[in-house]
Formats: sequence, structure tokens, C-alpha cells
Amino acid sequence: MTSSAARTALDLTAALPVPDLEDFYRDLHRHPELSFREHRTAGRLAERLTAAGFETVEGIGGTGVAGVLRNGDGPTVLLRADMDALPVEERTGLSYASQEPGVMHACGHDLHVTWLAGAARALADGRDAWSGTLVLVGQPAEESGGGAAAMVADGLYDRLPRPDVLLGQHVAPGPAGLYPHVPGLVMSATTDVEIVVHGRGGHGSRPETTVDPVVTAAYIVTRLQTVVSREIRPREQAVLTVGRIEAGTAPNIIPSTARISLNLRTQSDAVRDRMLAAIRRIAEGECHAAGCPREPEVILGGSFPVTVNDPETDHRIAAVHREVFGAVTVFDPGPAMGSEDFSKLALGELPYSYWFVTSTPADVWEAAPGEDLWEKFDAVPSNHSPHFAPDLSVVGPGVRTLVSGALAMLDPDRS
Repeated sequence: MTSSAARTALDLTAALPVPDLEDFYRDLHRHPELSFREHRTAGRLAERLTAAGFETVEGIGGTGVAGVLRNGDGPTVLLRADMDALPVEERTGLSYASQEPGVMHACGHDLHVTWLAGAARALADGRDAWSGTLVLVGQPAEESGGGAAAMVADGLYDRLPRPDVLLGQHVAPGPAGLYPHVPGLVMSATTDVEIVVHGRGGHGSRPETTVDPVVTAAYIVTRLQTVVSREIRPREQAVLTVGRIEAGTAPNIIPSTARISLNLRTQSDAVRDRMLAAIRRIAEGECHAAGCPREPEVILGGSFPVTVNDPETDHRIAAVHREVFGAVTVFDPGPAMGSEDFSKLALGELPYSYWFVTSTPADVWEAAPGEDLWEKFDAVPSNHSPHFAPDLSVVGPGVRTLVSGALAMLDPDRS
């Protein structure tokens, strides 16, 4: 027997204005904006929320936007979409490719905004079918990790009703039409670290009078590769990536300093702390071995928390998605090593569900090498790739996932 939430979601999304939403998406894709610069994007979303009948507030946490629709007694449900793009030069060849040099919606946040705008209209038009309060949030700066915290610090829940539950979703690679759910740990924590190696500079013809920080940095990078393989238990997932090394100004000058930037991905604070201790130990040891005149600096940068779905909430949302889209479309892929700041909107105590919507075009998926889902998954363009291009066929279903998820929490007859 189909639940009331599923039936209502199908009714409210039966006549979605898909061509209009596709045009809205193409417009957002053409005009990507970096973190905390999402002025145009926020304005376009605010227009849609206001037109749908929401009380709209702009400028929260810089460029954040939110809308409230009060519709009688019932729970308060927050739906969130992030808005920022990435410093990536687009290589998709799309007719609606980015018009901003070096900036691209390579993570699909333009699609998230489109889904939120579509859900706003569908739920507002169908308000006779549900009771409660909707809070829709267009969040800035997810990519930099500061947007959710900035909105909270700027009084998000002073200006708007505090939610009883939060819902979010993210576009992902995979054959279009799947809706992965993980009832528990779904996304990992991440921490950026910078190591500054202090050497003694000099002429390239007289290396014996110097302490070369470049060589020392190279040893540090090599040794860092053993942290995960030799110090982390196989059952404890972790990733350490050295993403940048900077040193020097000319081929014949040995510089005075070298900088190493790295990124950690972990699924627990304990593993993170062990990795940080190992990084410090390796950096200090290599600098001591090289005779560096100063201890290295190990500086912690930006970080994201783990994203942990409330199991009961996620089971409820997954159940309605199975009803709406079919049982085979919903599965548990296990935790991902990617990271999110969505959980910061939950204040460490509010329940939430965060799921994925796969979006790889059918022809791209079929042409990808591999015998099973995971081999093909690794072969198709992923988030942050200059070739990442979600299929337009997911515009309607992505609205339907939000609408059905919201109704699963708003429906007074839910069991």
C-alpha cells in the first residue's frame, strides 16, 4: 500500500514545469559564482521563492537566502541547497557552458538550486495537502566550508523558525535514476594542513652553504605516504592527499622556505588526531635530519565535520523514495570520503537526512569501461571534474525527491 506522502508527492509533481526549470538550470550554469560571491544566484533563487509565496530573507551570512512558508500546525522542515561554484575551467562543450572564465558549476550546485526552486513551487501550490512549516535555504560557500556556519552565526534561526528536521541532497555520478541513502555516517570529515619548512637559502652553485628546504619537503611528502598505509588500521577509512608544494623563485636559487599543503579525510576524530600527530612527527623528524635552522610550522586550516544521518529520519525518507521511484533505485553504498558542511545547520543536535541523486547521461554511462557499477562509477566524470555534466533528465526527479522527502516529515498520517 502506497503511503499518503508518496501519493501526494506524485500528485504535486505530476505537472512540474520541467522546461522552465531546465531553462533556469541552464541560466545558473552559464553564470557560476564562487563562495560568498553568489549574489546573482541568490537573487534568482529569492525571486522564485517569493513568487511561490514564501516569506524571503536575503543576505544571511553574506549571500545566503531563505524562504519560509507557514501552513498551519505541524513540524518545521528545512530543505537546503548550496549555491557556490568552483575555480575550474569548464571542458564539457555544452551549449550552456560557463561564461565565466575559470569558474564552473563542477559540483552541481546549480542543479541543487533548481531542485529547491522547483520543490518550493510544487509544495506551495499543493499546500492544501500538508500542514506545518517549510524553511528553504540557499546556502553560500559549501565548497570553502564556511557557508553553513556563517548563516547560523548571522542569526539564521533567530530570523527563521528553528527546524525539527533538515533534508538535503547532492547530485552524484552514476546511471541517472538512482537515489543512494546511508542511514548513519554518510560523509567524512576533512582537515586542511599546511607545513612550512624553514631552510637556509643561497646560490644554486653552492648548496653546501645552504639547507635546502625543497629536498626536505620532498622527503616529507614521501614519508607522508606511509601514514595511512602503516599507521591506520585497514578497517579505519582515511585519505591523505598532498595537493600543493610551493618553493623558490628561480632555477639557480635555493629558497629559504618551502610550503606543503595537504588534505586529510577521516571518519572519526580519533583517526584524525593520530594522523595529525604523525604529520607533525614526520615534519619535525625530517627537518631535524636535514639540519633546518628552525622547527617546521604545522598549521591547521579549514575543516568539515562528519555528516551522520539520523537513522530513523533517513529510513523514513528512503522508504518514500522507494515508493515514488521503485525499490531498486534506493540502495546503501556505504560512507563516502567526500565532505559537506550541511551538518553545521543542524547545530549538532537536530536530526537530518542527506542523500544522493545520480545523474550521468545514459550514453556516457554505457560507453564507460568496466563490468559493474563501481568500475563504471570510477570511469565517468565525477564532481569537481571540468567534464562533469549532469543529465537534464534528473531535473524533474530531483524536485520529486525533495517534495516526497518533505511530505514524509510533514504528513500528519505518517506511520
